[in-house]
Formats: sequence, structure tokens, C-alpha cells
Amino acid sequence: MILDNVNYPDDLKKLNLDEKIILAKEIREKIINTVSNTGGHLASNLGVVELTIAIHSVFNAPLDKIVWDVGHQTYVHKILTGRKNKLDTLRKLNGISGFPKASESIYDSFNTGHSSTSISVALGMARSRDIKGENNKVIAVIGDGALTGGMALEALNDVGSSNTNMIVILNDNEMSISKNVGGISMMLSKLRTKSVYVKINTKGKRAIKKVPFIGNKIVKLVQNGKRGIKQLVIPKMYFEDIGFKYIGPVDGHNIENLEKILNICKEQDGPILLHVLTKKGKGYKPAEENPDIFHSTSKFDVTTGKKLSTSTKDYSKVFGDKLVSLAKNNKKIVAITAAMKDGTGLSKFAKKYPKRFFDVGIAEQHAVGLAAGLAKSGLIPVLPIYSSFIQRAYDQLIHDVAMQNLPVIICADRAGLVGNDGETHQGMFDLAFTNLIPNFVVMAPKDFNELEAMLEYAVSLNRPVLIRYPRGGEDMTFESCDEIKLGKAEILRKGNDITIFTIGKMVSKGIELSNILESNGINCTVINSRFIKPFDEKVLLENNKKLIVSIEDGMITGGLGSQLESLVISNNLNCNVEKFGYPDEFIKHGSIKEIEKLYGLDVESIAESILQSLKMNSIKTLKK
Repeated sequence: MILDNVNYPDDLKKLNLDEKIILAKEIREKIINTVSNTGGHLASNLGVVELTIAIHSVFNAPLDKIVWDVGHQTYVHKILTGRKNKLDTLRKLNGISGFPKASESIYDSFNTGHSSTSISVALGMARSRDIKGENNKVIAVIGDGALTGGMALEALNDVGSSNTNMIVILNDNEMSISKNVGGISMMLSKLRTKSVYVKINTKGKRAIKKVPFIGNKIVKLVQNGKRGIKQLVIPKMYFEDIGFKYIGPVDGHNIENLEKILNICKEQDGPILLHVLTKKGKGYKPAEENPDIFHSTSKFDVTTGKKLSTSTKDYSKVFGDKLVSLAKNNKKIVAITAAMKDGTGLSKFAKKYPKRFFDVGIAEQHAVGLAAGLAKSGLIPVLPIYSSFIQRAYDQLIHDVAMQNLPVIICADRAGLVGNDGETHQGMFDLAFTNLIPNFVVMAPKDFNELEAMLEYAVSLNRPVLIRYPRGGEDMTFESCDEIKLGKAEILRKGNDITIFTIGKMVSKGIELSNILESNGINCTVINSRFIKPFDEKVLLENNKKLIVSIEDGMITGGLGSQLESLVISNNLNCNVEKFGYPDEFIKHGSIKEIEKLYGLDVESIAESILQSLKMNSIKTLKK
């Protein structure tokens, strides 16, 4: 295999075209086989094989800086930059990351994981190069979906007016996770017609010129009139208007042409935008036919493309089904997504109520601003976003929603630990940062039934709400669900020795923990906090024990543990608070079970810590 002898870009540069074409096929096979066993982002990586080969053939990384937008499409890049033999550790604990990571390799110029950041970062690197008098190239690789993000458009505007030498490669596969929507997508569709137009135009010229005597005259006559017609077909180039030299669209699967064009781009001055057309899922039929499903996938059977484990029910689906049910009787309910219709469970709503559904593309700030406008006008917008992406719209939550106390319902999907995607996708901060915002109600359900009840309650509340819930299914189904009342916790068990406060998915751990402790002679009160804000201070005062324990699936700082500790101090309660959650650091990738064990958040570790704490407290009491 040619891939056996390719470990770094210098090895790649020694290959001829035919060998690179074979290499592309071998890389695809390796990625398909690896991701089928590890899970990960498949379709996006299959779509950039030839493009990545061409980039590393022409440029000289790590001297030349390549900034990958989002970064989920960098498996090919990792294979070609010394990590080929580590690919089977992809997204595993202590293995290689599914995204660029500067601490992992000098070839990863910048850590990425969220959309629309690459052009800004690349411009910073290019300006730094110029200030220091260096001569390397800087390349940003961004997808057409990411181009809908406001940050990308802001950066394009700055680059275009800067006359800075850098290259933006627009990888256009007509997809983000769900199919792209909006004006940028429409513009790119028109630009794609240019390549079709040119092909037809060239073939037509050749045919007419073959007509004896009058062929060339006809061509000239047509050329004089066609310029006006052409303007009707092809819009004025947006990228050229803002200061870029636009090249494209070009075939993103033709290595020879890509290398020729990249070499041309390399020699140009000023900002260049190379528009490359690729096919998401290229080379693997199931991914080509279902690029959204294979955008990010769990383990699957390579032969059939079917996932090896499927869940019939998860939090996203429960949310989506309940919203459809509520919308049937409440015409004010509308739903918004930031290019995540399928991932957040809104597919059924979009189909059932298309006039009340809005996909704004990868534009979380705009999504929240739009929701605020809808709410101010009397509607009830519901906006599910992955927890780690809500961070991108923090100002809008404060300024546009909370300050006016508008009934916008934010549903933080994938809240808490998500596992293998690592630091950029762990939903660690939503409890802490919404807890700081006036007027917001912040709650988390213990199971599917409580999620449905909370969503129904939020719709009736007429104020800003955040409901957070984890990725996947429920850990435990509870027999009952008390009526949801504002700021009211739920007492699940009564005991005399310690009180366990928990919230969301960690409520099931609280019950398991109480079982272990009770087998050691310690009786527990277990409280489902439900609300972080407003917090049920009364239930704390009425269940004040010598030890208060908090368990949460998020940062301790600013979350449930901090809330309890603050109330214990302000009420002069004579008790200790032991907090279990995540510390003030970014949580690396690995399976959820592995990460919980690593941070002492599995039930056994929590029980051991509490038993030790109680033993020490008993010794201190005896000494007194």
C-alpha cells in the first residue's frame, strides 16, 4: 500500500499523480474502517481527501499555517501529519482528538471545534507574520455551512479590505450538518452555475466555430450580446466586491487541477478565495446518500452502513415530540434551529408546522435575537441548541432576552458531559453562566417525563427559561413526577444523616448513592433540585444535616454546589458541604464512563469519598 510509506507531508510530495489517486482511495478505506469502530465524523472527512492531499502537496506545513474551520474534517490531515498509526485511538481517552489540537502536533496550528472562526484566526496569523517580517503562507479552510456564521462574514469583510496575503479555501459541499439554508447558500448555488455555464459556453463555441466560413463571425456576434444575458445568469461576485481575488468553482476531487490552482494561489498577492466543490461522504455510498446521518456517527457496520447500536428514544426525540404536541393546541409556539434540525429533534415539528419553523443556519447569535423579536411580538419561541454552542450567543441572552424579560425558551441539548468530542463540545458552562443572568429560570429534568413537564411549564411561564438535558437516553426512569412549581425542589427520599442535592441526569446517581450509603448504615435525604434558579432555599433549611452533598453534571463553580455553599454560609448553617462536579478546567475527550471515573463522579467514587469524609468528621468530633 502507498499509504504505508506516507507518514508526513514530505513523503506525500515524492508521489506522482497516479500514486496520489491510489493514496486517496486507501485513505478513504482507512477512515471508513476506523470510524466504523470508534465513531466520529465520517462524511465531512471523506469529502476532503483529495483537497487535503493537494494542500499538503503544495504548501509546507508546519511553516505554512493551515487553519481548519470547525476541525471535524481533519482526519485526513492527521493521517498525513504523523498520526496515521494512532488513528485507532481517535476520540478515545488519552488518544488523538477528533479536532485539531496544537498540543497534539505541530501541524495543528490552532485548536478548533466550533464553526466560523478560521478566517479570523488566519488573518491574525497573517498579520503577525507581516509584523515580524516572515514569509510563510496562511490558509483558512472553511465550509459553506460555516460561512453562514456572522463571525466568518465579519472576518471576510476585514480580510477583503486589508490587502493581506492569505488564502481562504471555501469547501462547498452544500451541507453543514443539516442541508444549508439562507442567502449565503443561495449565492453559492448561483456561483456553482458559473462552472456549468462555462462548460456549456466552451462546448458551444467549439461547435459553432466548426461551421464553414461564418462560424467565427457568429461567435463574435453572440459574444457582443451575451454579456448582458450573462449578468442575468451570474450575479456580480460578492467576494470580488469586498476585496478578494475569487477563483472557482473548481472540482475538489481532482488532485491534479487542485494542485495547479493552489500553486497559482500561492504566488498571488492580496487575499484569495478559492471556491472548491466537494461531495460530502465521497467514496462510501451510505454516507453519500445520507451525509447528515454520517456527519457524526456512532459505530457502524461497514458493509451495510447500519449503526451497531441504536436507541429508540433519547432526550432530543422526547423534546421534539412534546413540542409538536404542545404546538397543536398553542398556535403561538414557534421553533428555531441553528442548522441542527435533526440533531435537536425538530424534524417532526418542521414537517408538521413549516410556517412556524425557522432554520437560520450556523448563526446562534441571530437565532437568539430572532427569538427575542418573535417573543416581543407575542409568540413563544423555543430554541434548542447544543449547550456548548449557546456560549456563542451569551450577549443576546443577556441583552435581547433577559433584559426585557421575554418568554424565550432555550433548550440546552447535549448539556453536561458529552464524552468523545472533547473540550470544545462538553456542555459544562450553561448552568453557571445562565445562573448569573437576571430574570432567567434555569432547570433540568431527571428523566423523560420531567422534561415533558418542564417544557409544558416553560411554555406557560411567560419569562426567559433555560432547560438543560444530556445527550442520549435516561439513566433511570422514576415512577412519579411531582407537579412543576417555580423554584420548588422535589424530595425523593427522607433520611436523618445526610442530604444529597442533585439535578438533571445526576438525580439517578443520587438514588444509587443513597442505596450504597444506606447499606453502610447512613440514611439519606435525596433531593431533586430541579431549579438552579430560582433555587429552593426552603428545602435546604428544612433538610439541614451535618453533611450536605451536591452532585451535578457541570462546573462546580457557579453551579449547584456553589449555590448550596453560598446559602449555607448566608444562613449560618452548622454543616459541611461536599461538592461533586467538574473542576475549573476544560474536560478532555473519552467515553462518559471513563471521564466520570477520572473526575470521581462515578457512584462508587462518590460513596467512598463521602464515607471517608464522615469518618474524618467523626474523629474530629471525638477529639473535641
